[in-house]
Amino acid sequence: MQKQAEYSEAIRTKYPEQVVIAIAKDKAGRANPVTLGWTMIVSGNPPMMSIAVAKKHYSIETITHSKCFTISFPSAQMADAALFFGSKSGRNIDKFAEFDCKTEPAQAIDSVLLADAVANFECTLESQIPAGDHIIFVGKIVASHINTEPKKRLYTIGPGHKLGPTS
Repeated sequence: MQKQAEYSEAIRTKYPEQVVIAIAKDKAGRANPVTLGWTMIVSGNPPMMSIAVAKKHYSIETITHSKCFTISFPSAQMADAALFFGSKSGRNIDKFAEFDCKTEPAQAIDSVLLADAVANFECTLESQIPAGDHIIFVGKIVASHINTEPKKRLYTIGPGHKLGPTS
């Protein structure tokens, strides 16, 4: 049985929620990672994924400029990196210079991969759609990578940016 509830109450039932880190280079060629919770697969053929980025984020400028982006599924060991990348603005700092996070060059686009991530997806920008206070970026996956070592994915497991693996 269901009961009607306020959105703010009902949305708290979403946990665990997946976490991704999207990366795009800015006009200076600096890779800018941002932690996001809103992502989904939008097509199987061709393979495509989308991310929702708040309009106030610097990442809007970097993705729009570069026309490509990486979507990384961070490992559970990357919780500190995910918190850092999600709480600092790339407008003001070089996040990779400020936080030690191993990267590797992307193969098909001008971006980087996160070496300790469970998986990385290189995307070319196919479209962008305004959605309230966010922009939805749809990317065509042009290269995919998985970690050579088994790792658990990182999730938001509760309110207040509580991060960790699922069981």
